[in-house]
Amino acid sequence: MEKAETTFNRRSFLKASALSGGGMLLSIGWLSGFKAEAMPKSGGTTVDWKELNGYIKITPDNVIHIMSPNPEGGQNVKTSMPMIVAEELDVDWKDVVVEQAPLNTDRYTRQFIGGSQAIHQSWERLRAAGATGRQMLREAAASKWQVPVEEVSTDASVLYHKKSGKSAKYGEMASAAAQIPVPKEVKLKDVKEFKIIGHSQKNVDMPKIVKGAPLFGIDQHRDGMLIAMVTHPPAFGMKLKSMNDAEAKAMPGIRDIFTIKSMMDDYERQQFDTCTFPEVVAIVGSSTWEVMKAKKALKIEWEPFADYTEKKAGRPEPAKVPAGLENTTDHYSKMAAMASQPGKVRRKDGDPETAFQNAAKVIERTFTGPFLAHNCMEPMNFFAHVTDEKAELSGPLQKPEITEKTLSVRLGMPLEKIDIQMTRLGGGFGRRSYAHFLLEAALISQKTKAPVKLIYTREDDMTSGIYRSTYSATYRAALDADHNLIGFHVKAGGIPESPLFANRFPAGAVDHYLAEDWTIESNITVGSFRAPRSNFMAAAEQSFLDEVAEAAGKDPITFRLELLNRAKTKPVGKDNEYDAARYAGVLELVREKSGWEQVKKTKNVGVSAYLCHDTYAAHVLDLEMKDGQPVVKKVWCAIDCGIVINPDAAINMTEGAIVDGIGTALFGQMTFTKGVPDKNNFSTYRMIRMNEAPKEIDVHFVQNTIDPTGMGEPAYPPVFAALANAIYKATGKRLYSQPFMSALSQVSGS
Repeated sequence: MEKAETTFNRRSFLKASALSGGGMLLSIGWLSGFKAEAMPKSGGTTVDWKELNGYIKITPDNVIHIMSPNPEGGQNVKTSMPMIVAEELDVDWKDVVVEQAPLNTDRYTRQFIGGSQAIHQSWERLRAAGATGRQMLREAAASKWQVPVEEVSTDASVLYHKKSGKSAKYGEMASAAAQIPVPKEVKLKDVKEFKIIGHSQKNVDMPKIVKGAPLFGIDQHRDGMLIAMVTHPPAFGMKLKSMNDAEAKAMPGIRDIFTIKSMMDDYERQQFDTCTFPEVVAIVGSSTWEVMKAKKALKIEWEPFADYTEKKAGRPEPAKVPAGLENTTDHYSKMAAMASQPGKVRRKDGDPETAFQNAAKVIERTFTGPFLAHNCMEPMNFFAHVTDEKAELSGPLQKPEITEKTLSVRLGMPLEKIDIQMTRLGGGFGRRSYAHFLLEAALISQKTKAPVKLIYTREDDMTSGIYRSTYSATYRAALDADHNLIGFHVKAGGIPESPLFANRFPAGAVDHYLAEDWTIESNITVGSFRAPRSNFMAAAEQSFLDEVAEAAGKDPITFRLELLNRAKTKPVGKDNEYDAARYAGVLELVREKSGWEQVKKTKNVGVSAYLCHDTYAAHVLDLEMKDGQPVVKKVWCAIDCGIVINPDAAINMTEGAIVDGIGTALFGQMTFTKGVPDKNNFSTYRMIRMNEAPKEIDVHFVQNTIDPTGMGEPAYPPVFAALANAIYKATGKRLYSQPFMSALSQVSGS
């Protein structure tokens, strides 16, 4: 049994019988301690609570309310995080009511989603929070029953003293427990004692979702609310020159048309203050249809902008944003030129130059991936009501804790006067980290002095950024006369960022290793995309390793396992980012579950494995080619994410990642002509369709007691290469560029 220090004193962990008829409120620090906040009392009075980070509330009728502080974007964190608290509190899950916490940076820490870290970062604190509440309830019962606390047990929200036969529901002891000093140390459950963690629980929002209840930002409506839209430059590299809005302003239902700047030119942007078009035209009116019509009637002149620099917090030097209207054809020419030149050395083991000079065989391949649009199911939107006294905002946002600070600076309003409520996200995975649309909504409301809901059309969303960068990676492998891998070289780069992870596999498994990278400046806005950078590097690396395995005359899984065994028993270099045993574990599990030794003889199967967000994932994918189109029949998946909190939710995330990855690999691509995105809606930007999803997905988790790691993203990167390797098995054609359907058309000559 583990122990955890609470590190909380009575004052910082305020407990109060502040509810009508008694009860217990435990304020729980999600990451940095237990703090306090106001809670209504009977009679309309209040207790002055402060700095709430999160809380457990136990009412006399034995209902346990658990706050969920992080935004919910479909990863089911609103269910899984409270499950951890409930487990250590030892309650019956049916007694739990989960509530979405509001944004409050005084109360909460790391109140955002990103990097698949919500559970990983909060695991110990959430467990300690639940265990502390349970211990205080036991002590209250022991005092009332005049028995040793060691003899008081708990189960499903009930306290027991088995020797005397006494029992009491938590709610009956809540007021007394509120008077107990906070224990300095609490015991945590042993993993084998878990009753909630590891057992599937339904999404707490599911009843509302299936009934169409207003959970999402786009659903919001307030009395007197106006509708707003924006028009941004049609091309990256352009800015507003002049506007004639006379005709549009005269149209029915239009309240006002004006320009706004979401971020001022001299502002030092924070990490997620990314926006190529800070100056846009705002159209405000009574209804969506009226605003859309007026938007089309605007007569706007645009002009090219000159080179400029962006100051960004945490960067030693400003980033250059070059002028010019960029083209996809030029992007690929520039990347090819950079790939042929030396890059910046990020890691070097042994003597790779000599290894390649003395090699019996050298394999060299270059892989490319295009810009990608997010295309969230729910387009960008936000509600704002800004007055001289306060700013009330509500909508789907991944990083409200970070965005709030930028909004405070832009509005010239202190943080305590800003209230951002978090709605459920209708898709995210990075796109909603960049909250220029929230700033726009706030500025429009401030200008019109009215509540406003800003809505992006699909065309606005798809053509304004934020995209995944376009990437290129050149791999070289040196084999000796006995087909052993003696040298490995990767040189990767992109526009405008590099995807390289210099210390990931197969670094540490090859005596002579070199990793280099490069970048090319661009004015096209990029940002986080599901499993940033990993989504490309896994595709390139794992496709290349398959080709090297074939050249070495080895089974692709055996080849990888041999390298991992070398990294485990005699690692090369320092700072290897992976645990070779866990990496090998998912490969061994997927080999077993797929029946690899048999299916590789009779089916078109490809394998791939990758580490990202502290989690290991491996896929085996089976397909057949039909009329030139890959038809994915089955995917086997093995995941090592440590302890699985909610199995159903983890399976759902894995299945979603696989379907998403297959669709992106086959079809995903954004191209540009003179700075203009060539695709602006689903009629041209191809997404995977229901009949193109795998016919079957078989998910397995490595069973261990390691603390939980990421789940929302890790299953996504490896599916690209599993698909590419299976296509090679079916067609004999290796694929080096995405999207795969375009590459297949080129190799077939169609």
